[in-house]
Amino acid sequence: MKILVLNCGSSSIKYQLINMANNAELLAKGLLERVGLKDSELKHQPKGKEAYMLIQDVDDHETGINLILKALLDPNHGVIESVEDIFAVGHRVAHGGENFSASALITDEVKKNIEEVIELAPLHNPANLNGIISMEKLLPKVPQVAVFDTAFHQTIPPHAYMYGLPYELYEKDKIRRYGFHGTSHKYVFEKACDSLFMRKDHVKAITCHLGNGASITAIKNGKSVDTSMGLTPVEGLIMGTRSGDLDLGALLYIMKKKDMSVEQANNLINKKSGMLGVSGVSYDMRDIENAAWNDGHKRAQLALDMYMYRIKKYIGSYAAAMGGVDLIVFTGGVGENGPETREIICKGLEFLGVTFDVEKNTGLRGKLELISKHESKVKVMVVPTNEELVIAHDTLKIVAYQDNTEEI
Repeated sequence: MKILVLNCGSSSIKYQLINMANNAELLAKGLLERVGLKDSELKHQPKGKEAYMLIQDVDDHETGINLILKALLDPNHGVIESVEDIFAVGHRVAHGGENFSASALITDEVKKNIEEVIELAPLHNPANLNGIISMEKLLPKVPQVAVFDTAFHQTIPPHAYMYGLPYELYEKDKIRRYGFHGTSHKYVFEKACDSLFMRKDHVKAITCHLGNGASITAIKNGKSVDTSMGLTPVEGLIMGTRSGDLDLGALLYIMKKKDMSVEQANNLINKKSGMLGVSGVSYDMRDIENAAWNDGHKRAQLALDMYMYRIKKYIGSYAAAMGGVDLIVFTGGVGENGPETREIICKGLEFLGVTFDVEKNTGLRGKLELISKHESKVKVMVVPTNEELVIAHDTLKIVAYQDNTEEI
């Protein structure tokens, strides 16, 4: 049963083809960039074959997905003989609003609900929907499933997801905390628990998804009870180019003083702030660390200090909110590949019960590993995330259930 996983961005399409009948074997993966622009670039990596690259104009998502299907079918660098080999398609969808607490088989009603929350994720949901509609045209008989970034966080209680705003703004406009990276948080939590033989329904965990976009989630007995991102992905941690938590009064002050439009302010907090804005060096953690630790760049060091401090503060606050913590997990590009970052964050968490293993952590990159000592009350793990695998599993489960129901 081969599942095609699609993650459609505004100008890109990431994809994987996974054979779920053969221990979730990755048959091919790739990335199409510059959709809608000239000289779009497809990078296609089939299993056991040389990588393939193609540069040509791709006007829209439908054209792009068709190009991906052709790559998967190509006699030289393809991995399937017919589109009929594709059992189902799973789509990553950024925002499901309050309508979805789990993944869903795509129907006209589901598409309508995705469209209704476009204003909550204007950069992501339109592209996700374009991918769904495009695939319907190209493979009309193949079932599709939507896997929502927000779904895992629908268990967060009202006292944690509500903002201190007039209640009518929630009732009429659904202004509240939704959270993101839910697929990743769920996956690494479950993977860590399985690796440590911990019962998921008896664990207090804090999962740290640290990348260019970053968020932290408090998970109690298998359910998300709080998360750092809010109505949008801007809230919470300092990120590559996002500001993270910010005094709203400060933003209003800046807008007035600089005579900024809403669009300009949005660009400021989403694309010009965060690690890039503070350091003035880059949004890439590797560049910032090099500038701070090798070149003595003061603003780069300040950015790192702010980054680590904010993460540590969230870990402490979530431990307090849950009445303790049993497990801390690091994932994402920085979380998986930044041993120095992990060590700095965990230093000083002994009061929570963390006994950090510096030796195990040193040089560890992209590998599942326990990085706390055996006697540590709180277990600390690195778990490489695999959101595409979660999407494939959910897609298979939902479509297989649907098929069985129809047979009955």
